[in-house]
Amino acid sequence: MIRPQKFNAIIELIRLDRPVGTLLLLWPTLTALWLAAETVPAFWILCTFIVGTFVMRAAGCVANDIVDRHIDPFVERTKSRPLADGRLSLVEAIFVFAVLSALGLALMFTLNVITRWMAVAGFCIAIVYPFMKRVTFFPQVVLGIAFSWGIPMASTAVREGLSIPICLFFLMSVIWIIAYDTEYAMVDRKDDRAIDVKSTALLLGNWDRLAIGLMQFVSLVLLFLLGKICGFQTPYSLAVIIVAGLFIYQQILIRTRDETRCFKAFGNNTWVGFTIFIGVVAEHLIGIPAT
Repeated sequence: MIRPQKFNAIIELIRLDRPVGTLLLLWPTLTALWLAAETVPAFWILCTFIVGTFVMRAAGCVANDIVDRHIDPFVERTKSRPLADGRLSLVEAIFVFAVLSALGLALMFTLNVITRWMAVAGFCIAIVYPFMKRVTFFPQVVLGIAFSWGIPMASTAVREGLSIPICLFFLMSVIWIIAYDTEYAMVDRKDDRAIDVKSTALLLGNWDRLAIGLMQFVSLVLLFLLGKICGFQTPYSLAVIIVAGLFIYQQILIRTRDETRCFKAFGNNTWVGFTIFIGVVAEHLIGIPAT
């Protein structure tokens, strides 16, 4: 039987106590299911992707902590993670990763063949991501692809192919994620510089806020184009306006580059994802066709 201390450590390892990352992964994936189906998705596909999002995000967090176990103790934000502070051993973490991977594999086999191969590719991208911060200043780009991978997977699961709206939404998602993960990297900039870990926040320096603003603007343009292509009207337009307001709010938060406020700006993106999802769902619920 797992002791309470170990159980709590595992909960922290898979970030079950910190759902922000899971929500950031979940909302675009659910949005893509509605875009691909152009109506309410099949119940079993919906359940598979919801559970799969939680499982694979947890597996990605474990993989990240295993790779970063020697540097996390030197970063203020991560020094209390279970592997960093010794509450879990490397063997225990590998076991948790294996269990999560097995669950993900089981879910994968409920989907069609092309989506299975997409899942394998997504898994590989997620495993590669933790190493990117050691070799490139653009690990946020890899994360953007990894966190957006559920979008094309949702499309292939529903219609066994991709559409122009799905491709446009995928591009928007990648750019948006690079922006919000740069906000996240602004929190760790001092520690990352000290331990020679790379990020877009370090690369951009004093251009960070402008770059984030430009990426947010491009994301809004792509969302606008998505709405035009799909024939969306008032509900979706209101959602895009709200997203613009949230981006402005985030710019206000990161204005002084205060670490606490930058982290708050990062977390605010869960509302961005939720707002886009609600806008797309509302369009389909009121019967406006997507083309």
